[in-house]
Amino acid sequence: MGHYLPSTEQERAEMLKAVGLSSVRDLYRDVPGSVYREKPLDLPEGKSEMEVSQYLRQLGDSNKSYRLILRGAGAYDHYIPSIVKYIPAKEEFLTAYTPYQAEISQGILQSIFEYQTMICELTGMEVSNASVYDGATAAAEGCTMCRSRKRSVTLVSAAAHPDVIATIRTYCYGVGAEMKLVPEKDGVTDVAALKELLTPDVASVYFAQPNFSGLFENAEGIIAAAHEAGAMVVMGCNPIALALMKTPGELGADVAVGEGQPLGMPLSYGGPYLGFMAATKKNMRSLPGRIVGETKDAQGRRAFVLSLQAREQHIRREKASSNICSNEALCALTAGLYLSTLGPEGLKEVAEQCLSKAHYLAKELSGIGGVKLPYPGAFFHEFITALPKRDAVLAKLDEAGILGGLPLGEDRILWCVTEKASRAALDKTVRLVKEVLA
Repeated sequence: MGHYLPSTEQERAEMLKAVGLSSVRDLYRDVPGSVYREKPLDLPEGKSEMEVSQYLRQLGDSNKSYRLILRGAGAYDHYIPSIVKYIPAKEEFLTAYTPYQAEISQGILQSIFEYQTMICELTGMEVSNASVYDGATAAAEGCTMCRSRKRSVTLVSAAAHPDVIATIRTYCYGVGAEMKLVPEKDGVTDVAALKELLTPDVASVYFAQPNFSGLFENAEGIIAAAHEAGAMVVMGCNPIALALMKTPGELGADVAVGEGQPLGMPLSYGGPYLGFMAATKKNMRSLPGRIVGETKDAQGRRAFVLSLQAREQHIRREKASSNICSNEALCALTAGLYLSTLGPEGLKEVAEQCLSKAHYLAKELSGIGGVKLPYPGAFFHEFITALPKRDAVLAKLDEAGILGGLPLGEDRILWCVTEKASRAALDKTVRLVKEVLA
């Protein structure tokens, strides 16, 4: 690492002398000698920039690029306008890390402030934080902020994404809190079962809208039942679907969370993504992470500051109720650019195309003998089919450069359609499925 240190050999010698040491090894004199590596690692010779580029291209050639992606389940293939890719790639944004001397970084703070504003408009909530690590983290943190001494149990819909459920369970386990699953019925949360589980020690109820199966939940019924029992509601949302459906604010949810990947982030083999979190004003001081606020400087000019970060573990380590100590600033900037580039009408058009194209594919597939839609409920852009020869169907699509839906238990597939799918491509998918099942 010596090549990457900004200090010179002489400067390092002077610093060692100032603390009474003669070598860097003396800094680690309490470390057992058995763990030291006396000889350098046996590494190959370094490569030139051109050689590295060629090697990486060779690695990239082993990937398979699909012409059509019909798989979602939490990560979605949306069209990303070129400007949304270009601006975050600028050096001043790409290389910037968390601004610990925050007020010096007015540009970063303004981008976060604008992101927060748009998330509030999107969710219908009153306050948003600067983002967290991913959607599952946001869901778990949302449930954590609802917990109190008298109410510590978290109820989670079994119809939510399995990874989100697992993350919430891990968070609860870490603090000794209890998590209970609310059974699903016909692919959605069983509201009658929820009411039976709403005991006086329940702090919050988490459900996703739409849920893992793509179905719209009875949000009004879930929220009303929870509030009647004195519990808070954490509502998971698909940000694209929010352009069409009732917002968490309109429905009366206490906290709105979700995965921001659809807002301009490519699939990227799983990340980096960002989790968005928004809440009502009365819950503002329980919101984890940082919140950027607008103010005026000494000359009366518009300025931005880190208003709240009291729950962060680097501020109040002993009393902190959250481990969040940073935010996904570059991804939040990307999400803000995506939303501002499309605007309300553009986002609504994306959502409408996803909705209509998914329903078109569902209708065409269910018209094939042996293919059924097991759940009768309304859905957004994901749906489940039950069909024979599932693996053969997916293999056939793969040969044609189409990534089929996610295989689930038994004979089921979770399909997803975004605005990028053309009618011709969907018709080809249907034709290939017919060939396998004929």
